[in-house]
Amino acid sequence: MRLPGSSLGQNGTRRTRLRLSPMRIRGLITTLCVYIAHPAAFLVLIFYGVIWMLFQPETLDLHGVATLATWCMTLFIQRAEHRDTQAIHAKLDELLRTDNRARNALIDVDQEEPEEIEEHRHAAREPD
Repeated sequence: MRLPGSSLGQNGTRRTRLRLSPMRIRGLITTLCVYIAHPAAFLVLIFYGVIWMLFQPETLDLHGVATLATWCMTLFIQRAEHRDTQAIHAKLDELLRTDNRARNALIDVDQEEPEEIEEHRHAAREPD
């Protein structure tokens, strides 16, 4: 029996080809962006900078510092966008849940950290 997306290798073993559909690619990119917006991404950047200084300090010139600064600003922007998106979703969830009676407590939810917004969204989905 032949499985879709699989073929037999030279030694008769079954090989499966990885099929990436547009939906799967979008899901992977979304997941990657969520991880990039996590505070641990800043630790990865710092770790990368320290490793760079230890192993190739002669190449860490003004251009290298500018590269690290660009990556840092990218992480800041990604984190802010993720927070804003989570806040919008939390507000919309509340509007849909209450049906024309949204709570005013959600007006400033976009000032919270993304993890706090996600916790609020999860709690709002719980049945009363």
